[in-house]
Amino acid sequence: MHTTAPNTVLILGARGRFGLATARAFADAGWRVLGQTRVGAQVPAAGSIEWLGINLHDTQELVQAARGATVVVHALNPAYTNTAWQTQVLPMTEAAIAITRALGATLMVPGNVYNFGATMPAVLREDTPQRARTVKGQVRIQMEALLQHSGVRCVVIRAGDFFGSGQGTWFDTAMVKDIRKGVFTYPGTPDVSRAWAYLPDLGRAFVAVAQRRAALQPFDVLHFAGHRITGQRWLDVLTPVARAQGWVPAGAALKRGSLPWAIIRIGALFVPTWAALLEMRYLWQTPHALANDKLTALIGPEPHTPLGLAAQTALADLGFTAAATARNAAVVPAQATVVR
Repeated sequence: MHTTAPNTVLILGARGRFGLATARAFADAGWRVLGQTRVGAQVPAAGSIEWLGINLHDTQELVQAARGATVVVHALNPAYTNTAWQTQVLPMTEAAIAITRALGATLMVPGNVYNFGATMPAVLREDTPQRARTVKGQVRIQMEALLQHSGVRCVVIRAGDFFGSGQGTWFDTAMVKDIRKGVFTYPGTPDVSRAWAYLPDLGRAFVAVAQRRAALQPFDVLHFAGHRITGQRWLDVLTPVARAQGWVPAGAALKRGSLPWAIIRIGALFVPTWAALLEMRYLWQTPHALANDKLTALIGPEPHTPLGLAAQTALADLGFTAAATARNAAVVPAQATVVR
């Protein structure tokens, strides 16, 4: 009996939170998943992922190991400092391009809103002018230009701030860090709405786009809407969880704390990571959302987990709560959403 071989995807930086969430999404969809990681890195016990401990810049060895891959996902990201971005982002992108070109594959890249800058409008579309003046925003503009003129087939899927699927996001490093003590820390203005991307949903969107990549332009950009959330909405969603867990008394609410921006401003003179955080503070003060009409025209309804369930699962992933209820619940596809 003849069986069709599964599609194969190579994920560069598969050990990171976005890379791992996307690897799992492709595996769940029946793809063969090759996960590149640095030599000697510890990897999770995920039987659905074939791990390749090969240096990113060892193009020949990596291409040989990934022969047959038709899609490459660029899930690499340097440390958050401006120096790291200025020195590492473009070389990483060039390496991803070289690997994709050698495989004759399509390159998929997660984008963000940095390139639009502090004057960005409330609704961001694929052709919204890019006017970033920050280091990270300008690097992102350069990165997308490099991809556009590389000659490889490429799609950039821009999304908001990540949450879920592990550690290293604003959600776990600041917002819920002290939630078990009854405190919710919000870095921004509570009534300003911002774009957020629940990583399992974004991973599923990458799979859906990969399956329809033949309909894309040689270089294309799509926007993933995700969740549009204010600080107050986060508080409303997380408070019932805190009550159920006994972190706050029945009928009580989480205390809202704020990030000590004044201290961060002083510390930025000495700590590069704090300087980078300070430069991007405008993202917490400027309302923004991503319009996904182009994405939904391609794939249909955007993968969308209701915020309450997504938040519970994100807390479970951090080990804060029991995982059973959140992990076993079904993901609900959203209706095709156009943010207006």
